[in-house]
Amino acid sequence: MNRDVFITCAVTGGGDTAGKSPHVPVTPEQIAEASIAAARAGAAVAHIHVRDPETGQAARRLELYEEVVARIRASDVDVIINLTAGMGGDVVFGSGETPLPLDPAGTDMVGPTERLEHVAKLRPEICTLDCGTMNFALGDYVMTNTPSTLRAMARQVQALGVRPELEVFDAGHLVFVKELQREGLLDDPLLIQLCMGIPYGAPNDPLTLMSLVHNLPAGAQFSAFSIGRDQLPYAAMAALAGGNVRVGLEDNLWLDKGVKATNAQLVERARGVVEGMGARVMGPAEVREKLKLVKHD
Repeated sequence: MNRDVFITCAVTGGGDTAGKSPHVPVTPEQIAEASIAAARAGAAVAHIHVRDPETGQAARRLELYEEVVARIRASDVDVIINLTAGMGGDVVFGSGETPLPLDPAGTDMVGPTERLEHVAKLRPEICTLDCGTMNFALGDYVMTNTPSTLRAMARQVQALGVRPELEVFDAGHLVFVKELQREGLLDDPLLIQLCMGIPYGAPNDPLTLMSLVHNLPAGAQFSAFSIGRDQLPYAAMAALAGGNVRVGLEDNLWLDKGVKATNAQLVERARGVVEGMGARVMGPAEVREKLKLVKHD
């Protein structure tokens, strides 16, 4: 068991959830306020997507990231900023016998440099790197991350002095992580997020989780999470497996049956789980030191 645990709060995500709960933050002000509230509740890291303020749908516009980050940095609360770099790798095929042309409503494919534009401009301490391509949930959507794209992104992130959080959705993604490590494209300590229970990635049963944990590169730091009603049980599961915790409205909207959660409430609940198991929740300064993060202003 990990006795010194840090909590990441994924405050909004890019899924179609803004209309499903009044607590999902949409505007830059709301996303920043949710990140700050999560930090006050005990999260050391805020994982941030942005949304179109008018529609609530996923976005990747630089000015939205700029406002969110500026508001967090201007606050009196310390929190490690973790920006997604997963946007811009979305392909939606046509259905059935007509996979082409691609569906323009959901397809958003750009190159590595454009996907990292906000990271290069804002220099967060952490940004995500999704470590493979997979069928993602239902329908004809494919989360697309080719090896050459990921190598280019890893190279750029390394040059920026930003720590990549390596998003692992299945066992093959760990194989690729180890390739990047051998090629010198990742600096120690590796930071890995095990993303469990997402169709059609690794299921969130304990045996699958522990199989992934036993295949982590030596010395890697990791977190693990699951989605929906399994998110909060995974606060215990991740710590027991030797890792750290992620909660937040990106992955789960509920605090209890019939009770919609806020991000801060999910962090508070996860903190109670971790501390009730006898572990200590780490603050952002400790996590920066542990992960060798560089704080940019």
